Amino acid sequence: MQMKIITLTKESENFIQQAAQLLVDAFHEHWTDAWPSLEDGLREIQEMLEVERICRAVIDDRENLIGIIGGIPQYDGHVWELHPLAVQPDLQGQGIGKALVIDFEEQVRLRGGLTITLGSDDEDNMTSLSGVDLYENFWEKVREVRNLKRHPFEFYEKMGYIITGVVPDANGIGKPDIIMSKRVSNNHS
Repeated sequence: MQMKIITLTKESENFIQQAAQLLVDAFHEHWTDAWPSLEDGLREIQEMLEVERICRAVIDDRENLIGIIGGIPQYDGHVWELHPLAVQPDLQGQGIGKALVIDFEEQVRLRGGLTITLGSDDEDNMTSLSGVDLYENFWEKVREVRNLKRHPFEFYEKMGYIITGVVPDANGIGKPDIIMSKRVSNNHS
């Protein structure tokens, strides 16, 4: 399958609709509250298309949108939040997400960004950090984190991201948000 990465713009109406549906489809199984409807997905895509943000998409050779990634500048552009990353569920594991993350890292570098950060919620007991009291022996639990059900944190680890924090109870008791970061520039000026 041939694919190309493009910048999504407000003029890309067909791709905007596809991107909104992708958010609904990709997050439906484990993150049902993320974008439960097409309208919710459309609102998120419209926010992603704001001028200061990054919004990139993978298009296949039939002009189908099969993946999307977004970025939000923080700390005067020194840090970028990766939000969201979504790949068509039946195409996951084929390198599309990896290609999007590599492209996103380059987009951040081109804008003078130094670090990328992201949050990866665990609302469904997908890691050993879920369903436990993280206020007891916090760092030990983080150090010994295990992936129980294909949680995305392991994908990001393979991409060079490290866990830089955990927000206990972010999504309810025992449902943390795993914060990960990666330095993408060695420019120390």
